[in-house]
Amino acid sequence: MLNAFLDAELTRRNLPPSALALVGFSQGTMMALHVGLRRSPGPAAIVGYSGMLVVPEDVDPDQFASEIRARPPVLLIHGDADQLIPVEALFQAAQGLSALDIPVEFHISAGVGHGIDQEGLRHGGEFLARQLAR
Repeated sequence: MLNAFLDAELTRRNLPPSALALVGFSQGTMMALHVGLRRSPGPAAIVGYSGMLVVPEDVDPDQFASEIRARPPVLLIHGDADQLIPVEALFQAAQGLSALDIPVEFHISAGVGHGIDQEGLRHGGEFLARQLAR
């Protein structure tokens, strides 16, 4: 359903798939990673705030890897005081993405809970500008 929506928006705005970037917060990060890594062609970039890479516990790693169709650059941003999704989720996601040969960067916002601060917004904006300029 989300793929169909994204395709329709690209068509409606007369944009090529290379103009698509996905940005999510919390569960939106989980959705952006899930959909973005499975799109073909993939998005130009994914920025995830305060989220995680969802990998079911009982999934076969080879099966999971076979679902990945795109390897866009990913930026993960997380607050070190997040009590809803602990900052450790950032490290787990970065490790999982790296294992799939997906380029990943991250930024940890000091003193930030489950939210986004100005520094995180700046990092996300600069990352998107770099990726979309390619």
